[in-house]
Amino acid sequence: MKLNGKVAVVTGGAMGNGLGIVEVFLKYGAKVIILDYSNELENTIRKLKSLDNDVEGYLVDIRDNTKVTDVLNEVGKKYGQIDILINNAGVCKLDTFENMSDELRDFHFDINIKGTWNVTKAVLPYMKKNNKGSIVNLSSVTGPMVADSGEVAYATTKAALIGFTKALAMELVNNNIRVNAIMPGYIMTPMVEGMAKETDASNPDNVVKGIALGIPMKRLGTIEELGELAAFLASDESSYITGQGIVIDGGSTLPETMTMGV
Repeated sequence: MKLNGKVAVVTGGAMGNGLGIVEVFLKYGAKVIILDYSNELENTIRKLKSLDNDVEGYLVDIRDNTKVTDVLNEVGKKYGQIDILINNAGVCKLDTFENMSDELRDFHFDINIKGTWNVTKAVLPYMKKNNKGSIVNLSSVTGPMVADSGEVAYATTKAALIGFTKALAMELVNNNIRVNAIMPGYIMTPMVEGMAKETDASNPDNVVKGIALGIPMKRLGTIEELGELAAFLASDESSYITGQGIVIDGGSTLPETMTMGV
């Protein structure tokens, strides 16, 4: 129960990676508050509560700074503490740089970067009050390490989150607040399913199978595996780690080529 007694805020926790993180955190004893803008939030909260989990959900668009601040002030006053923040909420829509509209560019920037900024700023006073905390930002191997055609907006935002993580870690180290990033490769999530459909609407399963073939472990990761890494970075087990981007990708960024070698 390494998160017992901890209050954790998880953005985008209604499905996908966020749900995997929420379920693992609950397993380890955390009280979890989900911020999400998805219609799935109500169903997720109902299912989790039916298993006697200590979880709450707030329907909030993290682009709305006023709403974010109001909700997190409510959470902070109710519990008297916010120990963990997982900035998981993010979007990815494929389009080339030349064809991408300003609206689609800003959709990525406003959620992936500004939304993370808004939530972090609202949570920090409660971490600073208790002189302790752990912030985990969901970056990606896409952007900092690799990229495919059509991912320019997404890759830009995920690379930016690595800079955000490192700079914030330096600012907060004297407040005993650690800031790290998770850099996933392909995890089997609704986002990946959506990207596969954008790539080949007639056969998205074939796209997913092709991704798996390019990964040394020959499979995509699970949301539970990502959740376990998030729990490690959120817990005192990682007390000497800050300002780092931790890759979880089944070795997908490891091969130099797909054909050379014995």
